[in-house]
Amino acid sequence: MSRNDSGSEGGKESASDAGELELGDELEAGVRRWGSDTSLDVPLSERLDRIPVTCRVDDKIRTALEAMDRERIGSVVVVDDDFAPVGVFTHNDLLRRVALPERDLDESIANVMTPDPIALEPSAFAFEAAMLMAAHGIHHVCVVEDGELRGVVSERDLFSLQRAGLVNLTRTILHAGSLEALFPLQADVRTLVGQMIAQGVKVGHILQIITLINDHIVEQVIKLCLQDAAEDLSDIRFTWIAFGSEGRREQTLRTDQDNGILFEVPEGESPDAIRERLLPVARHVNEALAECGYDLCPGDIMAGNPECCLSFAEWQQRFSRWIDQGTPEHLLKAAIFFDFRAISGPSEPVERLREWLLQRTASNSRFRRQMAANALQNRPPLGWLRDFVTYGRGRDRGTLDLKLNGVTPFTDAARIFMLANGLTATNTLDRLDQAVRAGRLDSADVSAWRIAYEYIQSMRVRKQHEQIMAGSEPGNRVSPDELNELDRRILKEVFRATRKLQAKLASDYQL
Repeated sequence: MSRNDSGSEGGKESASDAGELELGDELEAGVRRWGSDTSLDVPLSERLDRIPVTCRVDDKIRTALEAMDRERIGSVVVVDDDFAPVGVFTHNDLLRRVALPERDLDESIANVMTPDPIALEPSAFAFEAAMLMAAHGIHHVCVVEDGELRGVVSERDLFSLQRAGLVNLTRTILHAGSLEALFPLQADVRTLVGQMIAQGVKVGHILQIITLINDHIVEQVIKLCLQDAAEDLSDIRFTWIAFGSEGRREQTLRTDQDNGILFEVPEGESPDAIRERLLPVARHVNEALAECGYDLCPGDIMAGNPECCLSFAEWQQRFSRWIDQGTPEHLLKAAIFFDFRAISGPSEPVERLREWLLQRTASNSRFRRQMAANALQNRPPLGWLRDFVTYGRGRDRGTLDLKLNGVTPFTDAARIFMLANGLTATNTLDRLDQAVRAGRLDSADVSAWRIAYEYIQSMRVRKQHEQIMAGSEPGNRVSPDELNELDRRILKEVFRATRKLQAKLASDYQL
């Protein structure tokens, strides 16, 4: 291991050793301007502006309905004698459990409520509530402190400008009865993102919400394809894996598929036999996802490719070959495949594979140095006079690639820090934060890199949304000539921050 390797004793080294990392007020102001809404960054305690409407667990259904009618609300929280929430009763419960079965209104509310409501503490952030709503398809989250109900936050509380509801979109996905019902939903996703942009929701929150919705769609597509399969595959234990930006939870409005399968081989069976049974369904899933708006991967990094549908031992063998040989092709594949997470199926085998991978890369400083050298070939597009260096041909002439030139240097560096220090996070910013907590990176440096990364992602998502609204396909290129003077200066500051990040990487590996 190299003495200056970030996984060694010298691990923590501030980028300021190679030059003071100062982003300037303009960059921070730019990030605030393009992600100015802080409504999801506040504790839930600050969003509780009314007393929750409740009924007792031994109250009659009639009592709950009278309270809902009197307060003109669509739900009521059911509490016990200690004012702890034990259930929730909504209009949906009224229809399905009372009106249609013609229940007696003098029955106990406990018989028809939805038990065990999802709850958070007052110190939890509003964004956590939004993610829970999207994950479970619910419109409300209880706020509980020391076991006692403090209040309720709704989807409307969190997204004041939302017309295409996050929760309704989630429910539509989760209850889709056919693949055809999922195909048009990409338009709703884009509408929702546009509304969050208009509200000024931070880009990090937007990317996580996009990823969560995409995960729901993938899971439902897999479920429906398994139901339609010619062969029953319930005897095979397998996990659908996401790679690349989906694996990092960093998908934008333009994304293609990067996925695979990790399967277990039952005793007496061969990997080839299991793979032969899984591939038809995997290809069906890939084709259905393409119909849903997720383009087929040009490099064929998809579960329907036999090279991406592997047993645990086969994934180990493939990753080992890349680490041990380190050819340019292997380094390119590692930059995609090593950002992985489970989407559908058991997550335990995927986490075991991650643990094994981190052990293998921690003991191979030569491979990490190759990864670092490869990452440093992608330099920020700034010339000696601090003007932009543009690329492209035809209509792309004179443009910058916000993904390649802006986002990729950060994701590449964070991946290498992850491999060097045994970090388990998959998201770029989470990896940098883990490296700070592990004492391997300086918190001030990471704070500056976070600002730069969020700005470039904000510009990227906004540009894609503008392209969609103009009726064109979303892309990653932007012309500096189309930016106003302030945005040009801020973008230059971002690329200067990228240089500082790469200086840290070069110092760690003596490159």
